[in-house]
Amino acid sequence: MKITAIVGTYRKGGVIDTAVGEILSAAREHGAETETIYLIDTHVEFCRNCRSCTQSSGDSPGVCPLNDEMPRILDALDKSDAFILASPMNFSTVTAVTKRFIERLVCFADWPWGRPAPRTRKPVREKRAVLVASSAAPAVLSRLATGMVKLMKSAAALLGAKSPDLLFIGMCAMGEHHTLSPRVIRRARRLGRKLAGGS
Repeated sequence: MKITAIVGTYRKGGVIDTAVGEILSAAREHGAETETIYLIDTHVEFCRNCRSCTQSSGDSPGVCPLNDEMPRILDALDKSDAFILASPMNFSTVTAVTKRFIERLVCFADWPWGRPAPRTRKPVREKRAVLVASSAAPAVLSRLATGMVKLMKSAAALLGAKSPDLLFIGMCAMGEHHTLSPRVIRRARRLGRKLAGGS
């Protein structure tokens, strides 16, 4: 069992990073191999909207002409049985580095010129996934009032996830160094066990 975490936080050791760490720790205790990719440390170019990657047919991701680390990330995710996509909320959505990564997932669209709508290249969704998000506002308010979760779910679907679980941590601006509550830690570890195939 291999689990890859795509982490879009700017603050290592912060809320998102700590929550992902708890999930992965629990997964490793149940035999999973894990890898963490911090987008802030990874060379991912902005999508240029050239649509070169959408022109080829087939189920494999389209090839992007940009020279960066996106192929390495996609290869790691493809070889994983499960994955985590994590980002704090900035201005009602994911962070800029996370959005940049998500925009590059257009390579999973089979969408040649002249066709009115795309075909998804990963029609079979069988990977387990967890989405991790945080916000200064209460979690329920952030979920209902913004499109952040919908965006993350769309990205997870393109990567082959089936019904991803969600860990949304709210009220993270109550102090400069917010710590996870015991309840959040328990849920994070429970999700880690589930990702690894446990209960």
